[in-house]
Amino acid sequence: MRYGFWLPIFGGWLRNVEDEQMPSTFDYAKKVVQAAEKWGYDTTLLAELYLNDIKGPKEEVLEAWTTAAALASVTSKIELMTAIRPGFHNPTITAKMAANIDQISNGRFTLNVVSAWWAEEARQYGGVFTEHDERYARTEEFIDVLKGLWTEESFSYDGQYYQLKETKFAPKPVQRPNPILYAGGESEQGKTTIAHKCDAYVMHGGTVEEIRVKIADMKERRAKTGQQPFKSFGMAAYVICRDTEEEAEQELQRITDVKESDAYAGYSDFTSKSQLEQQIELQDYSVSNRGLRPQLIGTPETIARRILEFEEAGLDLVLLQCSPQYEEMERFSRDVMPLVVQYRGQLNPTN
Repeated sequence: MRYGFWLPIFGGWLRNVEDEQMPSTFDYAKKVVQAAEKWGYDTTLLAELYLNDIKGPKEEVLEAWTTAAALASVTSKIELMTAIRPGFHNPTITAKMAANIDQISNGRFTLNVVSAWWAEEARQYGGVFTEHDERYARTEEFIDVLKGLWTEESFSYDGQYYQLKETKFAPKPVQRPNPILYAGGESEQGKTTIAHKCDAYVMHGGTVEEIRVKIADMKERRAKTGQQPFKSFGMAAYVICRDTEEEAEQELQRITDVKESDAYAGYSDFTSKSQLEQQIELQDYSVSNRGLRPQLIGTPETIARRILEFEEAGLDLVLLQCSPQYEEMERFSRDVMPLVVQYRGQLNPTN
């Protein structure tokens, strides 16, 4: 199991708690990431949203790509997985930026390809927002252009959305043939696109059985394409680690006490403009990305054993959210990570 975390660019992950003591500043993000490298985290995911989906559209949010470039220069080990939404970007410029950040980071820059779901954000920021399947058709061409530029000396392309003629591209990314392309999707079109075009599959939070089924399905889809297996299967999860189960339950009740606020501005678009496999309730939306469904809630022992259940189901990356981020990530690294290793050894005596 690899451990990753969502970079705190929104000022927190809780829609029902106003001040989580984790400001939307580069200084705080740098503090968290640099500490995470020392604590044993492997990856950080930088979400790309121009409006704040967690605290409300009027609140501050960091821009993902400039933040990633800055973090690349002040870190040495951690993978910087940065979201990219084709409807907001020119693929040739995106390829150039990604290659440059990969050079700065010495091969630590990866992409999380997202076809977008928030129509109001696209309206305010001039993004292209079309019907669901058309968004994925654009995404497929976008990825074709990225990979073509990264691997060919001179690249031409004649698609419905993008056209290039003998485009020269240098320097190439450090990673060959390309920086890892992660993506998540639950619709039929989304899963088809990911199976054919991407390198790794990431999921919203789910139960162990839900994740097991998704991984088996995507492995089968990938095999049918004739390509190499996916490099990774990841999942978002919100962690509540406490000394007792009672304390963890109290914290869960506190953060899911749903209050009417601007923090739920994107709820309607998320549930109506995405084709989701699980029905989402308002309480699930209390934290981001269905993070409560994995049930990483309780004592360190409880959480460590649950992580091993996900590992047995085929998961190899958890992308954690917690609040306040710095303190809770330190607690998780100190109290949970060693127990996962200990318990895994007990389950596999030959290790």
